[in-house]
Amino acid sequence: MSRKNIRLTEKLEEYIFQNSVRETDSFQRLREETGKLVQANMQISPEEGQFLGILTKISGAKRIIEIGTFTGYSSLCFASALPPDGKILCCDISEEWTKIARKYWKETGLERKIVLKIGSALETLQAILEAKSSPDWAPGFVCGASSIDLVFLDADKENYPNYYPLILKLLKPGGLLIADNVLWDGSVADVSHQEPSTIGIRKFNELVRSDSNVDVSMIPVADGVSLVRKKTIP
Repeated sequence: MSRKNIRLTEKLEEYIFQNSVRETDSFQRLREETGKLVQANMQISPEEGQFLGILTKISGAKRIIEIGTFTGYSSLCFASALPPDGKILCCDISEEWTKIARKYWKETGLERKIVLKIGSALETLQAILEAKSSPDWAPGFVCGASSIDLVFLDADKENYPNYYPLILKLLKPGGLLIADNVLWDGSVADVSHQEPSTIGIRKFNELVRSDSNVDVSMIPVADGVSLVRKKTIP
């Protein structure tokens, strides 16, 4: 039985894009505007964005937390897939990048589903976990332990291991964590790479793999995506 995955050539990647991706004009313009930034490589691909949207619909998620928003492409994918009463809380540290996100949230009419919190995501997660009711900065957002349906983790990689226990407490039983960049351009499998970001992702991957409270599948999509489901019965 083969354990190999098909190697994606540029020609095959273009085929996938042409035969799978459905982008509105707003989504395309956001992607193109972000592509002009020095940090453009931080943006997820449209193929991955569509994958996130489908996972949102399959899971029936209504409450989502996104850790790492950048210019907002992934948050648009989530928000567009949420039901009318769904909400996504976006955590980021940059006013500059999220200014672009805000523009497209408003343009698409999806801003009503999106709450943005600028600051430390670790502190934000802790605040959501401890809150007895919706905080002033997140009106209508359900808080407390086991209150969240889905979490997307795509922020500072060295903190992935620190985010993990907070995320598990916030997720409902059966809730889904989607962790991005878990292969980190292959550096996780190369012991010569000892950067803080690489070490952080390695530790996160090991934590998830050894945690009997979750189901996990690491998928070689984009830069590696792990789907982590909190078990309903530990």
